[in-house]
Order: sequence, then structure tokens, then C-alpha cells
Amino acid sequence: MLFFTQCFGAVLDLIHLRFQHYKAKRVFSAAGQLVCVVNPTHSLKYAPTRCAAVQASTEQGILPPCHHHEAVHDPQLVPCTCPLFSCPWEGHLEVVVSHLRQTHRISILQGAEIVFLATDMHLPAPTDWIIMHSCLGHQFLLVLRKQEKHEGHPQFFATMMLIGTPTQANNFTYRLELNRNQRRLKWEATPRSILECVDSVISDGDCLVLNTSLAQLFSDNGSLAIGIAITTSKVHSSEAEM
Repeated sequence: MLFFTQCFGAVLDLIHLRFQHYKAKRVFSAAGQLVCVVNPTHSLKYAPTRCAAVQASTEQGILPPCHHHEAVHDPQLVPCTCPLFSCPWEGHLEVVVSHLRQTHRISILQGAEIVFLATDMHLPAPTDWIIMHSCLGHQFLLVLRKQEKHEGHPQFFATMMLIGTPTQANNFTYRLELNRNQRRLKWEATPRSILECVDSVISDGDCLVLNTSLAQLFSDNGSLAIGIAITTSKVHSSEAEM
């Protein structure tokens, strides 16, 4: 009986997930957009990340101490950019995507315009919804995070990071759009480089920020659909034409 109950519960979860995916595809198929259903993950990353620590030291003009018995750190190596875990991995920027896919199992979706469907928005903070987006010859990391900046008042933060350098990031513009019940909310900005750290972007508030009430206005049965579009910036386009 216990085995039957567990199996039945698993089947119901699968049916619920497929129903959400079908409903999203039905809503956005007219626009020709790809839909990706993203399940939440509780963040296990409580300690300050290495990149955040280095960034803070640099801003204060303090360089990390160098001891004679330590190997010289390769400045071209970057720490793991996954916002979910305190991962000790380091590697070159060119292999970050492979690390995120193989080690942290982050999905990647291709297309100029996609729909990011985050499920189970009611889960307590801290919770993250993450996906990689490949378009225009580059890879981007979309992070939706539920976090409490003030105790008892969770907020949702959504940002797009380019897995590349800040110079490359300046060549693009991303747009996040919420659209439901005759309401529309858009956020448009230049993506930040993954080298700048997701935690810093969220702390600075340089992203789409939703309080719980606003998120509920755009959610449907506990799921939030975010339309994503990435284009080359006007400055970059004009330079290309010249």
C-alpha cells in the first residue's frame, strides 16, 4: 500500500508538470516562442563566494595576501559561477558552460526568444530558478531568485548574465517581460558579465525586482512565466554597419 501511494504521488507530480508545460506551450505558441519549465532549487550557497570576496577586496584597494609557499594564481582562471553551491572549481571562461551543464546539470535552451516558466513560486526563500540561454553566438545565464533582504519580506530578483567578459556584455540588450490578465511589465537592460557575480548584481538591485504581491499578479497557479529576448545593442549594430 505504501509503495502504491508513493508511485501514485510520483505520477501525479509528473502529470502536474506536463500539464504546466502544455498550458505554457498553448499560451505562447502563437508567438513562436520556446517554453522551458524550470523547477526550483533551494540554494545551499550561504558562505560568501570567492568571486564576491575578491571583488570586495578589489573595491577596497586591498589585494589578497600572497604567501611565498602558495602557487601564483592564474588571473585567467575564474571561479564557478553557479549561484546555487559553494563550488571550489576554477577554470577558463571558455569552459564555464561545460562545467555548469555537466557538474551542476543546468539546462540550456536555444533561440532568440524563449519563455522561462518558473514553478512552485510559493516555496520559502532562499530559492533559485536557473537556466542557460544560447543565442547570437553566446551563452547567457538567467537567474530568478527568491530572497529575503528584510526578514519576513521575500522578493523575487531576475537577471541575465553573459558568460563572457564585460566588454562582450556591452554588445547586448536583454528584455524580461511579464504579461498576464491585461497587465504587462518589462525590464530592459544591458546584461552584466558573469565575472561580476550574480550575488553582487542582486545586492545592487540592478535587475528586475518583484515583491510578493506583484509576483502573484503575474503568476498562474504558482508558476511565473517570463518572456526573454536578447538583441545586439544599437551602438554595436551601428558600429557593425559602419
